[in-house]
This record gives sequence, structure tokens and C-alpha cells, in this order.
Amino acid sequence: MKGDRVEIVMDAGDTTRTYEVVASRAGRRVETAVRRGVVEVSEVTRSGTVVRTARFMANRVLALVEQPIPREESSDKEG
Repeated sequence: MKGDRVEIVMDAGDTTRTYEVVASRAGRRVETAVRRGVVEVSEVTRSGTVVRTARFMANRVLALVEQPIPREESSDKEG
């Protein structure tokens, strides 16, 4: 959903670097995958089309933090 984001903290030798991938429009989501030593973070549309992808070497990734936006509770569940 719009506002979902993933932070990637990378080892850059003598320091760390932080990158963010954010779902920029309504109906988009952020997906993560680890394949063959590569971490892929992609922004995906409702239909499954990849809009953009960030790739990182898995052995350099220190942290992968998924931060979904808070969802509002439905009033139907209360009654």
C-alpha cells in the first residue's frame, strides 16, 4: 500500500549506508526477495508489474527493515 517502505542498511567498508524503497502511489506495494546471494527490493503494482528494483549483495546487508503503514481497523469488527 502507498507509504509502505523497506529500509536497507549496508556495510560500506568503514561506515554504513541506508537506502529506502517506498511504495510511491496508491495500490503499490514493496516486496523483498533473496536469491543467489542477492537481496532484491521491488516496488510492485496491483497487477504484479515491477516498477523499480533495488539489488544489493546479501553478504553486505546488515539489516532489512520492513515498515508497513498502520492500517485502520474496520468498524464492522466491533459490533
